[in-house]
Order: sequence, then C-alpha cells, then structure tokens
Amino acid sequence: MLSAAPAFAIQTIDATQLAYHERPGNPVPMRLAFRDADDRVRSLADIAQGRPLILVPAYYDCTSLCSLVRSSLYGALAQLPESGTFALAILSIDPRETPASARMAQAHDQHAIDTLHGLQPHYLTGAAPDIQAVVDAVGFRDRRDPASGQFLHPAGVVFLTSRGTVSNYLLGVGYTPAQVRSALQRAQAGFLAQVGAPLLLLCFHFDATTGRYSLEVMKVLRLAGYLTVLTLLCVMVLMFRRERS
Repeated sequence: MLSAAPAFAIQTIDATQLAYHERPGNPVPMRLAFRDADDRVRSLADIAQGRPLILVPAYYDCTSLCSLVRSSLYGALAQLPESGTFALAILSIDPRETPASARMAQAHDQHAIDTLHGLQPHYLTGAAPDIQAVVDAVGFRDRRDPASGQFLHPAGVVFLTSRGTVSNYLLGVGYTPAQVRSALQRAQAGFLAQVGAPLLLLCFHFDATTGRYSLEVMKVLRLAGYLTVLTLLCVMVLMFRRERS
C-alpha cells in the first residue's frame, strides 16, 4: 500500500519534485493486471491491442484537477475522427479505489464519452505495486495529504507508442485538438520527444501563510476559460478571413 506521509512532509516538500519527470523511450509494464469499471481484469496491453495508448494517471475521488484533465482531453478528442487508431486508459493512482469508484467516474463522464466517435476510455484500478510500476515508468510523482486524504500530483497526459514505450506528454490542462492530434501522430510514428522544461500544475498549491497546500481550482478554471475564449477567437478570425477570400 502507499503509505501516508506525515503532515510535516506535505507541508515542507519542494513541490517542483512532483512535476512529471519526462521519460521518452522508457518502456511501460503493459501486462500488469488491473480491474476496469466492470470489474474485469485488464492489462494495458489488452486495452492497447498493438495501438498507441493515451494514459491518464489520476484518481476518481479527486476534488480538483483530475476531472478537468479528462474533460479537457475528451473535448479535444471529440473533434478528432481517428478513434479506432488508438486506445485510452485512465489509471487510478489510489490503490484504495475500487471498480465501483471507476464506475462512478465513468458515469460522471458519460456525456463527454458519448461524443468520442465510439472511443471507449477504460477506467482502471489496481494494487499499489502495479500502479507504482506504471507511474514510475512514465515519471509521474505524487504525495498524499494525510489530513484531507487528497493527493498532490501533476496534471498531464502520457502518450505511449504501439510498443508500450513513452513517446510524449501533454502537461497541464486546456488541450487543443491540434495538440492532441500531433501527440497521437508522434506516438503512432514511434517518435520520442525531447524532454522539455517541467510544467508544474498541481491539484494542491502551497499557501505560505498557512504552511499547507490548498486547492487551487479557481486558477485552473480561469486558465481553462481563457484558453477556450482564445480558441473561439482564433476560429472566428479564420472563418472571417475565409469568407473574405
């Protein structure tokens, strides 16, 4: 099991340690056994079936970024027609969560899932050692706050090649269709991205006045709103130019 860190460790930890440690080219253990929302035993290899895989490390009881990451990803995927050329798995980082937790998250997302042109995300739970093996392979770091039970973890999506190696990442939230398409094309081509500067967007934010991490959902929502408005403005400008031409 993941052990609960003492309170002072959460309060004094350097949050930059929890950014994704990008590992392009690193193999991911694809044959470990997890359980999906229907309580069936599934591995990442079973789900991928030789295709590139989008992997989202998260957890279903998250009150902050996890559902926003899924929503942002699904919104971008809904505008891509190539649903049969890749697979998608959400992996809970919390070994205490069960297939019932996965079913609740899937039901919460069902309206967005219905827009994905037949693509079916797989909501997985598993044992602590198996979860840890996968998240270590993709460079995902997290800490659990013993007071709230919530996890401090980075926001982002990992793209794996058809061979089950790390290809590239989309970090933060507010993914555009073009970004997701490009990331998928890189994974399909077996491209290994260069490691970039770490982008730190966490479910918790350190508050120096209280000495603790506090949820920073509003800042994330504002960022997502700004990105949405910017995208709409760009579309309107392109449509106006097309009409004039």
